[in-house]
Amino acid sequence: MREGLGIDPPSACQRQTFEGSTTVVKGRWVFLIAFVLVLYGNGAAFIESFVNYPSWPLIGENEFTKFHQFLSPRVLAFLVVPALLGTVFTILMLWFRPATIPLWSVWAAIGLQAVVWTSTVTIQVPIQLQLSEDGLSLPLIERLIETNWWLRRVPYALCAGLFVWMASESIASDERGGT
Repeated sequence: MREGLGIDPPSACQRQTFEGSTTVVKGRWVFLIAFVLVLYGNGAAFIESFVNYPSWPLIGENEFTKFHQFLSPRVLAFLVVPALLGTVFTILMLWFRPATIPLWSVWAAIGLQAVVWTSTVTIQVPIQLQLSEDGLSLPLIERLIETNWWLRRVPYALCAGLFVWMASESIASDERGGT
């Protein structure tokens, strides 16, 4: 059991005893849903990072607060919620995943997502709240863009790459006749 977490993912031997059961099917679906959500979240986040944030200095000071308040609930609905669900399904992969996906890769994906969420909660959300309250601030936008790149885009892109690798492992196993 992982100390302090209260979870005990099944070992490879335990996972093999489930062959042919609904656990294998659940594992494939959990992985597929996590895969789609992580890649969707990456795409949405890259649009936010490279299209939305850099355009904010072009918005007039008088319009910025209203624009930011209009945009924020949409970002929550179309970026944050799917990304959060991607993390939930990644965690579910500790118990349900194709047998060809090693446990270390799931823990690595969770670790990368933890960096993203920690940065979001401790750095980006406070900046966003301040922008929403106080209006346009070029230094805050610059800090948002800089910290967003290193603490969210890079780890989340690595996570997406890891998921593509997991998918390739699963496909290669299927082509070899594995599960």
